[in-house]
Amino acid sequence: MALSARFAEAFLFANQLHGGQMRKGTAIPYIAHLLAVTSIVLENGGDEDEAIAALLHDAIEDQGGEPTRQEIRRRFGNTVVAIVDGCSDADEFPKPPWRERKEAYIDHLRVTTASVRLVAGADKLHNARSVLADYRVVGESLWQRFHGGKEGTLWYYRSAANALAEMGRTPLIAELERVVSEIERLAYGGPL
Repeated sequence: MALSARFAEAFLFANQLHGGQMRKGTAIPYIAHLLAVTSIVLENGGDEDEAIAALLHDAIEDQGGEPTRQEIRRRFGNTVVAIVDGCSDADEFPKPPWRERKEAYIDHLRVTTASVRLVAGADKLHNARSVLADYRVVGESLWQRFHGGKEGTLWYYRSAANALAEMGRTPLIAELERVVSEIERLAYGGPL
C-alpha cells in the first residue's frame, strides 16, 4: 500500500503539534515515538487512516483537546478522529486522577474497534519496549518518571495487554505480552 499526501500532511501536523516535546525523562524527541507507533501499525496491516491516527494518537489528549480534535476532523476526516479519540484517555485539563483515567481506558479497550485496538496496541508496545530498554539502563530510578510509580505502571501495562488480548490475540498483542512479562520479570527480581 502506498501512502498518499494525506499521510505526509499528517506527519507535518504531528511534528508541528509535538515538535518541542521530549520523551519522559529523556532527550529523545517525542516525534520518534509517534513514528515508531506508526511503523508498528503499518507493519501489522494498518491502512492509511490507521497510520495517520498513529501519528496523531496523542494529539487530542496532550495538544489542545477539542480544538485539536476539530482540526484533525477537518484535515483527515471522521475515521481518523474516531481512532484518535479511542486512543485518548482524557481530553480535558486538568486531567482526572491517574488511576481513574487508566481504569476507564482499560475498560474502553475491551469494547472498542479493531482500528483503535491496533493503534492503542502499537502505542503500548512501543512504550513497553522503551520502558524495558530504559529500565535495563537506569534501573529502579525509572519509575520516578511515571505518575503510577513502579506498581501502578506495571499494573497498567499488564492490564492493557490483558484487555487487548481478550479482544483477540494478534502477533502485535503477543509481542506486547512478552515485553510486559520481561519488564515484570526484571522488576520483581530478575537480573537487569
